[in-house]
Amino acid sequence: MNSILLAIIIANVLFSMKGFNDPGFFRKYEFHIAPIRAGETMRMFSSAFLHVDIAHLIFNMLTLYFFADVVLSILGGFTFILIYLASLVSGSLFSLYFHRDEPSYRAVGASGAVTGILYSAILLRPDGEIYFILFPFAGIPAYIFGVLYLLYSIYGMRSRRDNIGHDAHFGGAVAGYLLTLAALPELFSANPLIVILLAVPIVILFVFARLGKL
Repeated sequence: MNSILLAIIIANVLFSMKGFNDPGFFRKYEFHIAPIRAGETMRMFSSAFLHVDIAHLIFNMLTLYFFADVVLSILGGFTFILIYLASLVSGSLFSLYFHRDEPSYRAVGASGAVTGILYSAILLRPDGEIYFILFPFAGIPAYIFGVLYLLYSIYGMRSRRDNIGHDAHFGGAVAGYLLTLAALPELFSANPLIVILLAVPIVILFVFARLGKL
């Protein structure tokens, strides 16, 4: 395993395990709108290393593990770290914006950062296939999954019927998309249709936000 990826996973595991066993620590570093707006901005970063439970932690780290190699092998370690951290911050900024009037809103998890890596990997290898546990023999093209995933995130942001931080996922994806294109601008000419297609959900989100439909 790449040392950078291993370091990120270890940091998530150690920080999350501390949070599992220390409620005070968890509450101090979770994403929480009221204290963030009062000046505790570190929570926007620290919350991405906390998880609700072991299942939440394992799911995020496995997703990161499966897609990290594509980004590392093509863009290198420095850009990988940049995308991970920028996606983390972007996810938190999206959550802060869309929940700014909800002082009790709380969230944790590396999902924003992980989704940024996921979307970067899809942009780099759009012809790859993504498999699901329930359907292990039928893969879906990566670019189709990316579009559907963000469209579902928009639906989740509008309906608010679950306890998933869809806004953080979307913020991470936007950062992963933009930074990957900035790092490898030749993607515009190599796969222009894929670049445009993956941008469609992002455009839809900003239109909805502009119209006040989120």
